Amino acid sequence: MTSASKTRGGAGEISGLGMRPAGATAERGRLLFGTAGVPLSTPASTTLAAIEHVKKIGLDCLEVEFVKGVKMGSDTAEDIRKRADALDVRLSAHAPYYINLNSPEQGKRLASQERLTATCRMAEVCGATNVVFHGGYYGQSSPEGAYKTIKAGLQEILSILRAEKNSATLRIETMGRKAQFGSLDEVLFLCREVEGLLPCLDFAHIHTRKGGANSYRDFQRILKKVGKKLGEEAIKNLHIHISGALYGGKGEIKHLDLRDSDFHYDSWIRALEDCGAAGMVICESPNLEADALMLKNLYNSYRMKG
Repeated sequence: MTSASKTRGGAGEISGLGMRPAGATAERGRLLFGTAGVPLSTPASTTLAAIEHVKKIGLDCLEVEFVKGVKMGSDTAEDIRKRADALDVRLSAHAPYYINLNSPEQGKRLASQERLTATCRMAEVCGATNVVFHGGYYGQSSPEGAYKTIKAGLQEILSILRAEKNSATLRIETMGRKAQFGSLDEVLFLCREVEGLLPCLDFAHIHTRKGGANSYRDFQRILKKVGKKLGEEAIKNLHIHISGALYGGKGEIKHLDLRDSDFHYDSWIRALEDCGAAGMVICESPNLEADALMLKNLYNSYRMKG
């Protein structure tokens, strides 16, 4: 097992949540920073309260977590959209964890398709522009067989969403465990072949899947590969997950705070800024908003250096 070690924080670190980072208003054409779900310091554990709290502490976006199922009512979703629009807080959504588009059982594959479709429908009511999901597991399939099955399922889902004129963008996530479908190459090839599909780049997962991808040069290489496979416009429309991670021979074990991990987030931020990346950065560290604010301040410090 690879043990987590302390990493360098770099410039622009914050000492606490009371410090509001420069450039807190969400701007297009740059990276926006937010949390996966309700920030820990939010007074009430609701998405409506989270939107107000994200704005108050100086973050820009929020990922609405449907990871345990799409249980939100349409009235609540409408209120969320209105509140987010009023406060200029960008929203994305995460589909349920129990999606496996490569299940050997047809019933489970169809149920997975329905869960993902339902998430996109609710996301559109909420005003969430991106819907992140996990493709599934290899199981007894070869990687090539899993790719083919998942591709076919996604094409069916996207056909339904196009017919419904649903505007949410499906984002298949790079995964951190070797048993899961979702290496960087698999995700990029799938996005290239399936119209309407884009990646969610989880850099902790990319790092832990093979125990690499942890230097400025590595991050540059990943971003250049995205641009080459999907076009340079994809770099201006990224959806990113980030956290520290504990990992071993089979890949990711659990999320860690960035400072408690071996991930070189200072080099990562610099690579994103140097390539002109734009889009949403969603923090999944256990301390959520503390890491998100630290990353936003670090990003702003690099931007000010020009």
